[in-house]
Amino acid sequence: MKTVLLGVSGGIAAYKAAEIVRALQKRGYDVRVMMTANAAQFVSPLTFAALSHHEALTDEFDCPGNPIPHITLGQGCDLFLIAPATANVVAKMAAGIADDLLTSTVLACTAPVMVAPAMNVHMYEKTVTQDNLATLRRRGIAVIDAASGYQACGDLGPGRLPEPEQIADVVDEHFQREAAPLPWTGRKVLITAGPTVEPIDAVRFVSNYSSGKMGYALAEAALSRGAEVTLVSGPVSLPAPMGATVVPVKTARDMLAACEEAFDSADVFIASAAVADFRPAETAKEKLKKGTEGQEGLEHVRFVENPDILATMGTRKRPGQIVVGFAAETSDIERYGRQKLASKHADMIVANQVGEGKGFGTDDNQALLITESGSEALPLMAKTRLADAILDKIEQI
Repeated sequence: MKTVLLGVSGGIAAYKAAEIVRALQKRGYDVRVMMTANAAQFVSPLTFAALSHHEALTDEFDCPGNPIPHITLGQGCDLFLIAPATANVVAKMAAGIADDLLTSTVLACTAPVMVAPAMNVHMYEKTVTQDNLATLRRRGIAVIDAASGYQACGDLGPGRLPEPEQIADVVDEHFQREAAPLPWTGRKVLITAGPTVEPIDAVRFVSNYSSGKMGYALAEAALSRGAEVTLVSGPVSLPAPMGATVVPVKTARDMLAACEEAFDSADVFIASAAVADFRPAETAKEKLKKGTEGQEGLEHVRFVENPDILATMGTRKRPGQIVVGFAAETSDIERYGRQKLASKHADMIVANQVGEGKGFGTDDNQALLITESGSEALPLMAKTRLADAILDKIEQI
């Protein structure tokens, strides 16, 4: 029998946690409950003790017979599910704070951790909350997307705790995946991410607004499916995905060289990097000054085309090898994406609109998946979810 440790934090959705206990028990799980002090203001620990047939713990220093509960429980369960996870608990988890029984157990836990955030829509949509959830995902913590609807405060929107049966479904899926072999085991995936930077002189360069979040999300999604991942990354401010081989590069020519070295052994190549189309023809060794009499300055910098990495790899692909490119456009994304699909010899193009706060630097994206057989429009979603959708499409190909 699998043991699920249920962490309940202090929000109005805490009342649903009692139903989560019952839903998990009906599916054959042994459920143990741990609560924050604020959660106990909404639902009595006695309620959870009666339902789970185990004492519901709330205080790390009031556990008779178990002097180190955050260690014994965190290392004795098969899954640590925190539902509901308030904005405060999510933030503490992202920061590594361990100031109560629940957050101390998170740090000590050796089992997979899963959170189901629940909070007011405005709290949920705040950039800091979404950044914290993205941080948890990058660290391997599964995040169950919040449901949308009417909230206790009267607001309408995302932030509701999903229904208990839906959460139990996610737990079932987790254990089913754990028992089954990972679908991409044995596959090698080569991914490019981030921008390239093309130096003008000793202090200046040409680049773009790419954050690398899409490429890194793809790397993490491929790793979670069992793939061996090589990530060729331009300069970004993101932690390396655990388990990936990261090759840092700066210029487009650097990125091309790294891809050429790894491409032949790859089963899938995903070119998600925003490669600079042009570079200065010459890089000045010293800082260029504004144009003065008898001298040429920045206004006279001449540009030349960079190598086309996607087209180069597309013409080299062997039978059975999959090549996927991205098309960041400001208009007519399907027309330009389909042109790119043909001219780059790609198997799929992920086309999306950029500019005006879309695409670059954001945590979400809206994309069109273009293949020879047709186009699939995806709604606006987190880049982590989009990464899974892209890999699902690659499996179909």
